[in-house]
Amino acid sequence: MSGSALPHTPPLPRTRAAPIFAIASGKGGVGKTWLSTMLSIAFGRAGQRTLLVDCDLGLANIDVQLGVRPTADVHSVVRGFLELDSAVTPVMGGPGRNGGFDLIAGHSGSGALGAIKLEEVARIATGLTKLAPHYDRIILDLAAGIDPTVLRFARAADRLILVTTEEPTALTDAYAMVKLLHLQGAKIEPWVIVNMCESRSRGRRVFDQFAMACNEYLGVKPKFAGAICRDPKVPDSIRAQTPLPVRHPQSQAYEDVIRIVEALGAG
Repeated sequence: MSGSALPHTPPLPRTRAAPIFAIASGKGGVGKTWLSTMLSIAFGRAGQRTLLVDCDLGLANIDVQLGVRPTADVHSVVRGFLELDSAVTPVMGGPGRNGGFDLIAGHSGSGALGAIKLEEVARIATGLTKLAPHYDRIILDLAAGIDPTVLRFARAADRLILVTTEEPTALTDAYAMVKLLHLQGAKIEPWVIVNMCESRSRGRRVFDQFAMACNEYLGVKPKFAGAICRDPKVPDSIRAQTPLPVRHPQSQAYEDVIRIVEALGAG
């Protein structure tokens, strides 16, 4: 790691580097950022030291959802003021606490980084590689859409997790991301999460239709990570800027997230 001082003691190095999960969606409004935070908390509660990175470089909002105030963010890294490891902010006590994890925040409320050069994206990806030995999981919350920056981050990950809903526009845009990565030569078998569905069985049927299209037209075989049922406690926790399992310990949506973490761990 860099010689720059972290705002807290980093987790000790592991013998193997953490796998990098890229959380993506072709379309905004499907709950991707919320899910990224929930996965980070669930992995933390499962004893996995987790780093969450807000890679929405134009309109970042993870820190806003969580109600935290980071002292540094990706903007400082891109501008050359800090190394990536010096932009880490502990959340809920940081790794090793119940549900705690580390966060590298984006630059909230600014579109200034939305069009950064791909070499700067590559520099961030390299910094993540250096951080990986200190964590069990690294989660990248990508921007919505399929612009080159998003695709570059997706290709840098070990595992692509696509978040969609049963809305036709969300499924079409998720398919477009798989198609573009396939055309770029990426060897991907994306994991798919169907969010805000009526039931887990309904979510499974939506996934089956999506997977059939990917397999038939692209030769790509997505994997089913799970479905998350629509839960009124989710928007309530977002408005309160409090993580769902903290504000509503007994909630259907978080139970679904735990199932997804188990599926991803087994995969």
